Amino acid sequence: MCTSSMPAWVRPSQMVKSSAPSTSTVNEALARTRIKLLINLTLAAMAGSVAASSYATSTLRCGNQLVSTGDRAFEVQQKCGEPISQEVLGTQETFNSNYRRSEAVRIEEWIYGPDNGMYQYLRFEGGRLVRIESKRRT
Repeated sequence: MCTSSMPAWVRPSQMVKSSAPSTSTVNEALARTRIKLLINLTLAAMAGSVAASSYATSTLRCGNQLVSTGDRAFEVQQKCGEPISQEVLGTQETFNSNYRRSEAVRIEEWIYGPDNGMYQYLRFEGGRLVRIESKRRT
């Protein structure tokens, strides 16, 4: 019955199995790891897009023109017209390391709207558009 070089007193059930994992076990572990990675990447992307969309956008359509962060206040006013509200919020101290001097920068908030119930809040620092937020007023 035993044609191999194993002694007759060793039964097949007593043989030590190899400690190396089978190919199917390795493939299953790889598949689980890939699924976990995919879920984490999806959640991270969703969290980033929600945070970005709820905080600020970088462009605003005014009629058939666009204003973007970095535009000057007079350019925004030319494209969008007079805001319904224009308020100076204060100043901010900035330091220019190239010239080793500081200066006070004026901070303003302009509000446009309502457009289908949405108001556009534009923040200017030093005469440049730095943030555009869309909100519904309650």
